Amino acid sequence: MEIFNPNSNINFLSWRRVSIVISIVLVLASLGLILVRGLNYGLDFTGGVLVEVSYAKPVDAKDVRKALQTGGIDNALVQGLGGTREFTIRMQVSKVDKKADTVATKVIRALHAQRTDVSLKRTDFVGPQVGQQLRNNGAIAVIFVIIGIMVYLGIRFEKRFAVAALVTEIHDTLLTVGFYALTQRDFNLTVLASVLAVVGYSVNDKVVVFDRVRELFRITRKASSEQILNRAINSTLSRTIITSLFTGLAMGALFFFGGPAVHGFAITMLIGIVIGTLSSIFVASPLLLWLGISKKDLMPVTKNDPELARRP
Repeated sequence: MEIFNPNSNINFLSWRRVSIVISIVLVLASLGLILVRGLNYGLDFTGGVLVEVSYAKPVDAKDVRKALQTGGIDNALVQGLGGTREFTIRMQVSKVDKKADTVATKVIRALHAQRTDVSLKRTDFVGPQVGQQLRNNGAIAVIFVIIGIMVYLGIRFEKRFAVAALVTEIHDTLLTVGFYALTQRDFNLTVLASVLAVVGYSVNDKVVVFDRVRELFRITRKASSEQILNRAINSTLSRTIITSLFTGLAMGALFFFGGPAVHGFAITMLIGIVIGTLSSIFVASPLLLWLGISKKDLMPVTKNDPELARRP
Protein backbone atom coordinates (compact mmCIF):
# COMPACT_ATOMS: atom_id res chain seq x y z
CA MET A 1 0.00 0.00 0.00
CA GLU A 2 1.46 3.33 -1.09
CA ILE A 3 0.17 6.78 -0.17
CA PHE A 4 3.05 8.58 -1.85
CA ASN A 5 4.85 7.68 -5.05
CA PRO A 6 7.98 5.74 -3.94
CA ASN A 7 9.83 7.18 -6.95
CA SER A 8 9.05 10.78 -6.05
CA ASN A 9 11.95 13.15 -5.59
CA ILE A 10 11.05 15.54 -2.78
CA ASN A 11 14.25 17.24 -1.67
CA PHE A 12 13.88 16.86 2.10
CA LEU A 13 17.56 17.50 2.73
CA SER A 14 17.31 20.96 1.20
CA TRP A 15 15.57 21.95 4.44
CA ARG A 16 18.25 20.42 6.67
CA ARG A 17 19.66 23.70 7.97
CA VAL A 18 16.23 24.97 9.00
CA SER A 19 15.19 21.64 10.51
CA ILE A 20 18.40 21.25 12.50
CA VAL A 21 18.17 24.82 13.84
CA ILE A 22 14.56 24.21 14.91
CA SER A 23 15.57 20.92 16.56
CA ILE A 24 18.42 22.56 18.48
CA VAL A 25 16.10 25.32 19.72
CA LEU A 26 13.49 22.77 20.84
CA VAL A 27 16.10 20.62 22.60
CA LEU A 28 17.54 23.62 24.45
CA ALA A 29 14.03 24.77 25.41
CA SER A 30 13.18 21.28 26.69
CA LEU A 31 16.39 21.09 28.70
CA GLY A 32 15.68 24.50 30.19
CA LEU A 33 12.15 23.50 31.17
CA ILE A 34 13.31 20.20 32.70
CA LEU A 35 16.13 21.81 34.70
CA VAL A 36 14.38 25.03 35.72
CA ARG A 37 10.71 24.17 35.95
CA GLY A 38 11.13 20.46 36.61
CA LEU A 39 8.67 17.60 36.26
CA ASN A 40 5.47 17.18 38.22
CA TYR A 41 6.25 13.72 39.58
CA GLY A 42 3.28 11.53 40.42
CA LEU A 43 2.68 9.31 43.41
CA ASP A 44 4.95 6.57 42.02
CA PHE A 45 7.95 8.86 42.45
CA THR A 46 7.01 11.16 45.35
CA GLY A 47 5.47 8.61 47.70
CA GLY A 48 1.96 8.66 49.13
CA VAL A 49 -0.92 6.59 50.47
CA LEU A 50 -2.74 3.73 48.79
CA VAL A 51 -6.24 2.74 49.89
CA GLU A 52 -7.96 -0.36 48.54
CA VAL A 53 -11.77 -0.50 48.77
CA SER A 54 -14.46 -3.00 47.79
CA TYR A 55 -18.12 -2.52 46.83
CA ALA A 56 -20.89 -5.06 47.31
CA LYS A 57 -22.44 -4.04 43.96
CA PRO A 58 -20.79 -2.90 40.71
CA VAL A 59 -19.81 0.76 40.47
CA ASP A 60 -18.11 2.88 37.83
CA ALA A 61 -14.66 4.33 38.52
CA LYS A 62 -15.82 7.82 37.56
CA ASP A 63 -18.51 7.62 40.28
CA VAL A 64 -15.85 6.68 42.82
CA ARG A 65 -13.75 9.61 41.68
CA LYS A 66 -16.73 11.96 41.88
CA ALA A 67 -17.56 10.80 45.40
CA LEU A 68 -14.00 11.54 46.52
CA GLN A 69 -14.08 15.02 45.00
CA THR A 70 -17.41 15.73 46.65
CA GLY A 71 -15.87 14.65 49.95
CA GLY A 72 -12.99 17.10 49.53
CA ILE A 73 -10.36 14.64 48.30
CA ASP A 74 -8.93 15.98 45.05
CA ASN A 75 -6.21 14.63 42.75
CA ALA A 76 -6.79 11.03 43.77
CA LEU A 77 -5.93 8.32 41.25
CA VAL A 78 -8.68 5.68 41.07
CA GLN A 79 -7.99 2.36 39.33
CA GLY A 80 -10.14 -0.74 39.05
CA LEU A 81 -8.72 -4.13 40.05
CA GLY A 82 -9.91 -6.21 37.13
CA GLY A 83 -13.59 -5.53 37.66
CA THR A 84 -16.19 -3.02 38.83
CA ARG A 85 -16.24 -3.79 42.55
CA GLU A 86 -12.66 -3.38 43.79
CA PHE A 87 -10.60 -0.21 43.41
CA THR A 88 -7.30 1.24 44.50
CA ILE A 89 -7.19 4.91 45.45
CA ARG A 90 -3.79 6.62 45.50
CA MET A 91 -3.01 10.10 46.80
CA GLN A 92 0.18 12.12 47.05
CA VAL A 93 1.68 12.68 50.48
CA SER A 94 1.89 16.43 50.07
CA LYS A 95 -1.87 16.70 49.62
CA VAL A 96 -3.09 14.44 52.40
CA ASP A 97 -2.31 13.52 55.97
CA LYS A 98 0.78 11.30 56.05
CA LYS A 99 -0.84 8.80 58.40
CA ALA A 100 -2.32 6.00 56.28
CA ASP A 101 -5.11 5.19 58.79
CA THR A 102 -6.26 8.80 58.90
CA VAL A 103 -6.35 8.95 55.11
CA ALA A 104 -8.30 5.69 54.90
CA THR A 105 -10.88 7.07 57.32
CA LYS A 106 -11.35 10.19 55.18
CA VAL A 107 -11.68 8.10 52.02
CA ILE A 108 -14.27 5.74 53.48
CA ARG A 109 -16.24 8.66 54.91
CA ALA A 110 -16.33 10.36 51.49
CA LEU A 111 -17.36 7.15 49.69
CA HIS A 112 -19.99 6.27 52.31
CA ALA A 113 -21.70 9.59 51.64
CA GLN A 114 -22.55 8.31 48.14
CA ARG A 115 -22.71 4.54 48.59
CA THR A 116 -23.07 2.58 51.84
CA ASP A 117 -21.98 -0.76 50.37
CA VAL A 118 -18.29 0.19 50.34
CA SER A 119 -15.75 -1.38 52.70
CA LEU A 120 -12.04 -0.88 53.36
CA LYS A 121 -9.75 -3.75 52.34
CA ARG A 122 -6.29 -2.40 53.12
CA THR A 123 -4.12 0.71 53.34
CA ASP A 124 -0.47 1.16 52.52
CA PHE A 125 2.11 3.93 52.65
CA VAL A 126 4.86 4.48 50.08
CA GLY A 127 7.71 6.65 51.34
CA PRO A 128 9.48 9.25 49.18
CA GLN A 129 12.73 7.25 49.39
CA VAL A 130 11.15 4.45 47.35
CA GLY A 131 9.89 6.97 44.81
CA GLN A 132 13.36 8.52 44.51
CA GLN A 133 14.86 5.10 43.83
CA LEU A 134 12.26 4.39 41.15
CA ARG A 135 12.98 7.73 39.52
CA ASN A 136 16.73 7.08 39.43
CA ASN A 137 16.23 3.54 38.12
CA GLY A 138 13.91 4.85 35.42
CA ALA A 139 16.49 7.39 34.21
CA ILE A 140 19.16 4.67 34.15
CA ALA A 141 16.82 2.41 32.17
CA VAL A 142 16.30 5.07 29.49
CA ILE A 143 20.07 5.67 29.22
CA PHE A 144 20.83 1.96 28.88
CA VAL A 145 18.14 1.50 26.23
CA ILE A 146 19.59 4.33 24.13
CA ILE A 147 23.17 3.02 24.52
CA GLY A 148 22.04 -0.52 23.63
CA ILE A 149 20.36 0.79 20.49
CA MET A 150 23.53 2.66 19.51
CA VAL A 151 25.66 -0.49 19.90
CA TYR A 152 23.16 -2.54 17.88
CA LEU A 153 23.10 -0.04 15.02
CA GLY A 154 26.88 0.27 15.06
CA ILE A 155 27.15 -3.51 14.59
CA ARG A 156 24.34 -3.87 12.07
CA PHE A 157 25.15 -0.83 9.94
CA GLU A 158 28.15 1.41 10.53
CA LYS A 159 29.35 3.71 13.30
CA ARG A 160 27.97 6.82 11.60
CA PHE A 161 24.48 5.33 11.71
CA ALA A 162 24.97 4.64 15.43
CA VAL A 163 25.99 8.25 16.09
CA ALA A 164 23.04 9.63 14.11
CA ALA A 165 20.65 7.30 15.94
CA LEU A 166 22.10 8.24 19.35
CA VAL A 167 21.70 11.96 18.72
CA THR A 168 18.15 11.61 17.40
CA GLU A 169 17.09 9.30 20.26
CA ILE A 170 18.33 11.85 22.79
CA HIS A 171 16.54 14.53 20.75
CA ASP A 172 13.25 12.59 20.74
CA THR A 173 13.46 11.72 24.45
CA LEU A 174 14.22 15.27 25.56
CA LEU A 175 11.38 16.74 23.50
CA THR A 176 8.90 14.19 24.83
CA VAL A 177 9.91 14.75 28.47
CA GLY A 178 10.04 18.51 27.81
CA PHE A 179 6.33 18.41 26.99
CA TYR A 180 5.66 17.17 30.54
CA ALA A 181 7.86 19.88 32.02
CA LEU A 182 5.93 22.48 30.00
CA THR A 183 2.42 21.23 30.79
CA GLN A 184 3.18 19.99 34.33
CA ARG A 185 1.11 16.86 33.77
CA ASP A 186 1.75 14.01 36.21
CA PHE A 187 4.93 12.13 35.37
CA ASN A 188 4.52 8.61 36.75
CA LEU A 189 5.65 5.06 36.03
CA THR A 190 3.09 4.71 33.22
CA VAL A 191 4.52 7.78 31.51
CA LEU A 192 8.07 6.49 32.04
CA ALA A 193 7.10 3.20 30.40
CA SER A 194 5.68 5.12 27.44
CA VAL A 195 8.93 7.12 27.11
CA LEU A 196 10.79 3.82 26.75
CA ALA A 197 8.20 2.75 24.18
CA VAL A 198 8.76 6.02 22.29
CA VAL A 199 12.50 5.29 22.17
CA GLY A 200 11.79 1.85 20.69
CA TYR A 201 9.25 3.18 18.19
CA SER A 202 11.54 5.98 17.10
CA VAL A 203 14.55 3.75 16.47
CA ASN A 204 12.38 1.27 14.55
CA ASP A 205 11.37 4.09 12.21
CA LYS A 206 14.99 5.06 11.68
CA VAL A 207 16.12 1.48 11.04
CA VAL A 208 13.68 1.29 8.10
CA VAL A 209 15.22 4.42 6.55
CA PHE A 210 18.77 3.25 7.34
CA ASP A 211 18.10 -0.12 5.70
CA ARG A 212 16.93 1.62 2.55
CA VAL A 213 19.96 3.94 2.60
CA ARG A 214 22.33 0.97 2.77
CA GLU A 215 20.48 -0.84 0.00
CA LEU A 216 20.51 2.17 -2.33
CA PHE A 217 24.19 2.84 -1.72
CA ARG A 218 24.99 -0.73 -2.76
CA ILE A 219 22.82 -0.90 -5.89
CA THR A 220 23.25 2.66 -7.21
CA ARG A 221 26.34 3.31 -9.30
CA LYS A 222 26.35 7.05 -9.74
CA ALA A 223 24.63 9.22 -7.16
CA SER A 224 25.75 11.60 -4.44
CA SER A 225 25.16 10.88 -0.78
CA GLU A 226 22.51 13.61 -0.64
CA GLN A 227 20.63 12.05 -3.56
CA ILE A 228 20.75 8.60 -1.97
CA LEU A 229 19.46 9.88 1.36
CA ASN A 230 16.63 11.80 -0.33
CA ARG A 231 15.70 8.75 -2.37
CA ALA A 232 15.67 6.57 0.78
CA ILE A 233 13.33 8.97 2.58
CA ASN A 234 10.98 9.21 -0.41
CA SER A 235 10.82 5.46 -0.94
CA THR A 236 9.98 4.76 2.73
CA LEU A 237 7.68 7.77 3.25
CA SER A 238 4.43 5.84 2.69
CA ARG A 239 5.45 3.13 5.15
CA THR A 240 6.45 5.76 7.72
CA ILE A 241 3.19 7.73 7.44
CA ILE A 242 0.96 4.62 7.43
CA THR A 243 2.70 3.17 10.51
CA SER A 244 2.50 6.48 12.35
CA LEU A 245 -1.15 6.98 11.38
CA PHE A 246 -2.38 3.59 12.54
CA THR A 247 -0.28 3.66 15.73
CA GLY A 248 -1.70 7.11 16.40
CA LEU A 249 -5.26 5.84 15.89
CA ALA A 250 -4.62 3.05 18.40
CA MET A 251 -3.26 5.53 20.95
CA GLY A 252 -6.22 7.85 20.32
CA ALA A 253 -8.63 5.00 21.05
CA LEU A 254 -6.67 4.19 24.20
CA PHE A 255 -6.90 7.82 25.32
CA PHE A 256 -10.64 8.22 24.74
CA PHE A 257 -11.82 4.78 25.85
CA GLY A 258 -9.04 3.45 28.10
CA GLY A 259 -9.77 5.61 31.10
CA PRO A 260 -7.62 8.10 33.07
CA ALA A 261 -5.15 5.42 34.17
CA VAL A 262 -3.71 5.16 30.64
CA HIS A 263 -4.09 8.79 29.55
CA GLY A 264 -0.43 9.49 30.26
CA PHE A 265 0.74 6.52 28.21
CA ALA A 266 -1.46 7.44 25.24
CA ILE A 267 -0.51 11.13 25.23
CA THR A 268 3.21 10.35 25.48
CA MET A 269 3.02 7.88 22.62
CA LEU A 270 1.10 10.32 20.42
CA ILE A 271 3.71 13.01 21.01
CA GLY A 272 6.54 10.52 20.52
CA ILE A 273 5.07 9.26 17.24
CA VAL A 274 5.01 12.78 15.78
CA ILE A 275 8.49 13.65 17.06
CA GLY A 276 10.01 10.30 16.02
CA THR A 277 8.55 10.46 12.52
CA LEU A 278 9.77 14.00 11.90
CA SER A 279 13.22 13.32 13.36
CA SER A 280 13.71 10.31 11.06
CA ILE A 281 13.27 12.62 8.08
CA PHE A 282 14.62 15.97 9.21
CA VAL A 283 17.26 15.09 11.84
CA ALA A 284 18.69 11.59 11.34
CA SER A 285 19.25 11.88 7.58
CA PRO A 286 20.91 15.33 7.69
CA LEU A 287 23.18 14.03 10.45
CA LEU A 288 24.23 11.10 8.25
CA LEU A 289 25.05 13.51 5.45
CA TRP A 290 27.12 15.79 7.70
CA LEU A 291 28.93 12.77 9.18
CA GLY A 292 30.15 11.99 5.67
CA ILE A 293 28.40 8.69 4.96
CA SER A 294 29.34 7.36 1.52
CA LYS A 295 29.10 4.33 -0.71
CA LYS A 296 32.48 2.89 0.29
CA ASP A 297 31.45 2.85 3.96
CA LEU A 298 28.63 0.40 3.24
CA MET A 299 30.08 -1.85 0.58
CA PRO A 300 30.88 -5.37 1.81
CA VAL A 301 34.60 -6.12 2.11
CA THR A 302 35.82 -8.90 -0.19
CA LYS A 303 39.13 -10.70 -0.59
CA ASN A 304 39.60 -9.01 -3.96
CA ASP A 305 39.33 -5.55 -2.43
CA PRO A 306 42.34 -3.59 -3.84
CA GLU A 307 42.82 -1.81 -0.51
CA LEU A 308 43.23 -5.18 1.22
CA ALA A 309 45.61 -6.33 -1.48
CA ARG A 310 47.91 -3.36 -0.81
CA ARG A 311 48.10 -4.13 2.91
CA PRO A 312 51.27 -5.95 4.07
